Amino acid sequence: MEYISLGRSGIKVSIIGLGAWQAGGKAWGADVEDENILKAIKRAYELGINFIDTAEAYGNGHSEEVVGEAIKEIGRENLVIATKVHGAHLRYNELLKAAEHSLRRLGVKEIDLYQVHWPDPWEQIPLKHTMKAMDQLYKEGKIRAIGVSNFAVRDLEEARKYLSATDIVSNQVRYNMLQREIEEEVLPYCKKENITVIAWSPIAQGALTGKYDINNKPFDDVRRGNKLFSDHNLKEISRLIPVLGRIARTRNKTITQVALNWLLREGNVVPIPGAKNPKQAEENAGAAGWRLDDQELKEIEEVLKGISLDYF
Repeated sequence: MEYISLGRSGIKVSIIGLGAWQAGGKAWGADVEDENILKAIKRAYELGINFIDTAEAYGNGHSEEVVGEAIKEIGRENLVIATKVHGAHLRYNELLKAAEHSLRRLGVKEIDLYQVHWPDPWEQIPLKHTMKAMDQLYKEGKIRAIGVSNFAVRDLEEARKYLSATDIVSNQVRYNMLQREIEEEVLPYCKKENITVIAWSPIAQGALTGKYDINNKPFDDVRRGNKLFSDHNLKEISRLIPVLGRIARTRNKTITQVALNWLLREGNVVPIPGAKNPKQAEENAGAAGWRLDDQELKEIEEVLKGISLDYF
């Protein structure tokens, strides 16, 4: 496994992390079981993955509790734990309370990376209050590093102004072959400012695994209404899958591993695919330790240029 530093924090994380949204309950399907999630986390750790990302929003804290059980079994010193404060808890005092609840559910005294899950578009809580609370948690030693999630460049720039003790080390955003909006502004800014990009939905909620087509769609609560799985979009994506499959066979890898490895070409991107079971954790880990070459990247890019997704 390869490791990189989260921004300028000095915290070393595996280049492939493990997202724990699926540990929130049955939203990702009836086949999600806490016991299997725990086995997946332990298997990921055995293969060198030390970076686990969760959030209080996942199953109203259940995901954090499952990760907390994994911490007990694996050992606190062996894992880098990231969690996120709910977008509805961004007032100063509410955020401090939310952090205490997360610490308790995780069973830890310090969160390695505490992130704002999303900017608040409804209550219009000024970022000044939110970031001052994050700053306070850092000063008190309850968090080791501050991150954000789903922040545009304008949000990042404003949030950073209100930190006095440290800087933002990461921005967790959606990023995969099919959804590349961050490449226009967010990714260049984060590269320039040494802010690590944590890529959620790195395999487009499974659309980049080769598993789904117009006759076989996911129907769990999370993906049932996702326009990515419309007939039109699945037909468009079906033009890409054979290319990824050919590269995967040549590399003795899977389509999923090729899709994850494609994200590593940027250098400062850490994908956090989920895993419902140990087999999926093994597949995720197999995306590290190698790189797609220039010709393979060119072949993929040529196909991507011709794909037109419709979210209307």
